[in-house]
Amino acid sequence: MKPFTKRVYKFVLPTPFPVGDVNVYLIKGDRLTLVDVGPKTEEAWHSFLQQLKEIGYTPKDIEQIVITHHHPDHVGMLDFFSEDIPVYGHSFNNPWLKQDSQFMDDQTKFFERILVDFGVDQRFMSYVKRLNDMLIYSCHRELTGFLRNGNIVDGLEGWRVIETPGHAQSHIVLYEENAGILIGGDLLLKHISPNPLLEPPMIDGVNERPKPQLQLNESLSKLRELPISQVYSGHGENIIEVNDLIKYRLKKQAERAEQVRQFISEKPLTAFQVSKALFPTIYHKQLMLTMSETVGQLDYLLEIGQIRVDTSLDKQVYFAT
Repeated sequence: MKPFTKRVYKFVLPTPFPVGDVNVYLIKGDRLTLVDVGPKTEEAWHSFLQQLKEIGYTPKDIEQIVITHHHPDHVGMLDFFSEDIPVYGHSFNNPWLKQDSQFMDDQTKFFERILVDFGVDQRFMSYVKRLNDMLIYSCHRELTGFLRNGNIVDGLEGWRVIETPGHAQSHIVLYEENAGILIGGDLLLKHISPNPLLEPPMIDGVNERPKPQLQLNESLSKLRELPISQVYSGHGENIIEVNDLIKYRLKKQAERAEQVRQFISEKPLTAFQVSKALFPTIYHKQLMLTMSETVGQLDYLLEIGQIRVDTSLDKQVYFAT
């Protein structure tokens, strides 16, 4: 690999979320480019300004922003930047960034429908109404332009976009091919596994829900095909032993799926019943996180033929094969 000549600065910003601090990156290329921005809080903004000042820059010096995905801890501070600064990312970000009212209504209806299918007790359905509470830390902004798989980012010669859905349908990473450096968002984290989060279908005319665990596994497998020397991740430390960590993440996921298979081998279960068995102490506190994880394992087991699902009833029931 060639020596890496473009400077990447890492800023660590506080968030109000359980995941803790978020990392954003400033790349000194042909254009001064910020990758991700942090949540919309005064604390994060002041921390960013101080760290930016320490390396001799102000927000006015930033020429463009690239976002890896739409989650509030990565995009919220867009509202604090001048509207003259162009913002780029996958097109699936736009309805989240704009907080489009029709999209939000459709999202609520989508979750109400699938949670019924998954057998969630009615007393938990009020949770769906609070799905968007955390968007107070997000933004109201539109993308200037869209990035797709294989694109080279203008002003960042050598950096290639790779679409990596799973944690979010909008997720991309940036790969610097000469030095094998990856700015990875939340695709691969050193100390925790990213959640494969359930989301509504984002493509017009497609009604089938995405299967984020399968997508996440495929996205991680893409990385194994690349010579990567270091991953600059969205949270926590940089990652050096990339393939080892990917292998470990995929192994732990398969082990969790086997645990789910064993539950179902004892008796047929709905997804919600599986979730309660997997997360007996927190399923009622973190419904969407635990259901996303559970459904991800069920999708995986269906894909490899170890379970089947009966969709003829008012609630989907999973059986061992």
